[in-house]
Amino acid sequence: MQIQDLPYPDPGVPDARSGPRFLWWLGRNQLGGQLKSLAWGLLHFVSVSALPFCVGFAVQAVVDRSGSRLAQTGGLMVLCGAGIAVGDTFLHRAAVTNWITAAARVQQLLARQAAHLGSALTRRVAAGEVVAVSTGDVEKIGWFVEALSRFLAAALTIVIVCVGLFVYEPALGVVVAVGVPVLAVSVLPLLPRATRRADVQREKAGRATELASDTVAGLRVLRGIGGEELFLDRYRRASQEVRHAAVRSARMWAVISAIQVLMPGLLLIAIVWYGVQLAHQGRITVGELVTVYSAVMILSYPLRHFEEIAMAYSFSRPSARRAARVLSLERVTDTVGTRAAEVPAGDLYDPDTGLLVPSGLLTAVVCGDPDAAGRLAERLGGHPAEAGTSVLLDGVPLDELPLDSARTAVLVQDKDPVLLSGSLRELLDVPASGAVGAEEALAAAQCGDVLVALAQGSLDTEDPMDARITERGRSLSGGQRQRLALARSLITDPEVLVLDEPTSAVDSHTEARIADGVRELRTGRTTVVFTSSPLLLDHADRVVLVHEGAVVAVGAHRELLRSEPRYRAVVTRETEEESASRVARGGERASLRGELNQDEVPLRGAENDDGGSLRGALDDDEAALRSALEEIEESA
Repeated sequence: MQIQDLPYPDPGVPDARSGPRFLWWLGRNQLGGQLKSLAWGLLHFVSVSALPFCVGFAVQAVVDRSGSRLAQTGGLMVLCGAGIAVGDTFLHRAAVTNWITAAARVQQLLARQAAHLGSALTRRVAAGEVVAVSTGDVEKIGWFVEALSRFLAAALTIVIVCVGLFVYEPALGVVVAVGVPVLAVSVLPLLPRATRRADVQREKAGRATELASDTVAGLRVLRGIGGEELFLDRYRRASQEVRHAAVRSARMWAVISAIQVLMPGLLLIAIVWYGVQLAHQGRITVGELVTVYSAVMILSYPLRHFEEIAMAYSFSRPSARRAARVLSLERVTDTVGTRAAEVPAGDLYDPDTGLLVPSGLLTAVVCGDPDAAGRLAERLGGHPAEAGTSVLLDGVPLDELPLDSARTAVLVQDKDPVLLSGSLRELLDVPASGAVGAEEALAAAQCGDVLVALAQGSLDTEDPMDARITERGRSLSGGQRQRLALARSLITDPEVLVLDEPTSAVDSHTEARIADGVRELRTGRTTVVFTSSPLLLDHADRVVLVHEGAVVAVGAHRELLRSEPRYRAVVTRETEEESASRVARGGERASLRGELNQDEVPLRGAENDDGGSLRGALDDDEAALRSALEEIEESA
């Protein structure tokens, strides 16, 4: 896989049982790139390590006054230089390719998993952790995959050099063969502590990232309540914890680096001292001593890769563990489905609550619990995040359909929809039936002022469709974001459209116009609106009241207001005290009317006997009773 071939047609099925298993899976899936990097690394490191032998041969040729051997040595040095240049160039190219392709594979896996899990992802994993995994953790994982082949090349080079020195000069070669492994393992006792400190640093950095992500997402609300300083202080404390953890981790790695410098130096001192003794005894030549000394000095270069691979693994292991945790999450329903792909059309029925949504009508659902309404809306779309009985569309269980078919048949717009950054044209470029155009959808959602605001705020274009929308639409108000999201949903023109509180952030006049626009645009299509707004409820063909997880009333908005106290309590926000007071006032009015009628009959009967006086008494009593009744009605 080359960089220009990205993205992967299929990133594969990862082994997400643990962090090390995930790293091993990544390495196996990039075996070709690893072998290529290993080959170029061997060329580079062997060429570098061959230079001391060339220097030793040259020194000995000068001592022996042999011009031919000196010329041959010069030719070997030219070949080594060419090998160093070519090997280093293509090693770097292959290593960076491995890094980028590994990071791209992980990002594709995370993006696919996010799309696969949907809303279930953020319910199980904090949004900030997902951001940390898909940014910094991806880089650390790619670093380890890239460093692995270079480390293997360095390790093989050290073995080759040690064997070559033993053959070239056994007396000093034995010292090198024993000392180099000691150098390689000298830092192993410190690695567990360094790894733990690196884990703590990454954990604290992840929490700080989560806090920053949540703060940025809620910045508008924080400013509204004056909480910026509070959250800023929390982030300062979190960032200081990250700094302290990073300093502690850096101290340990500094000790490891110091050992990596100290131990080769001690080995060089031992070899020089022993080599001088051997040369003084005449057992080795000056050229052989220079060769061994230079070879050991050059070995410090590939030995540095032992430290790098230790650091790369220590930093990538917690990152891989977090990535594996996200990738191991599963949906409660199978996205493949057990039925053939189809898009049914008909009545929508939820067996859990008894909610029936007739085909082609605008049905409003009133639910006193917003969380329960959100769960019901998600269930209506099929393949919910929580296990339960499947919703039926024309008698077909949506959970048994492939996920793509279920999403084509039923579209659910969450109560807090997200606008991705990009132009408005890109925002509205979504899979759709083609029956509803952008202009129609924007008009139905009452986005005229949004288009004007976008055009005025864009300096490089006059067409509002090409105006840029910032991340999550933060440059727009809550009502403007909500209306653009509604227009995006209307463009798709699904068989069933489920809207959860689509007008909670707009004023009443705009809400009334949106209700008219949605009703007109969705004529003949099934639409479900979860709302408690009287304006939307009054435009619905039928209203359903869901109370404590079950349908308890169905009818028209005005009818339910008169006949259903529970409906009236949700829609009008009427408290129990207000309801009791209203009932009491109604009973008192009825009692007064009854008393008025009872008094009026005998008085009118007696009027025939004594018309004047009784008529006057009747008028006085009637006036008093009516006045009391008017006072009660005015107070109500």
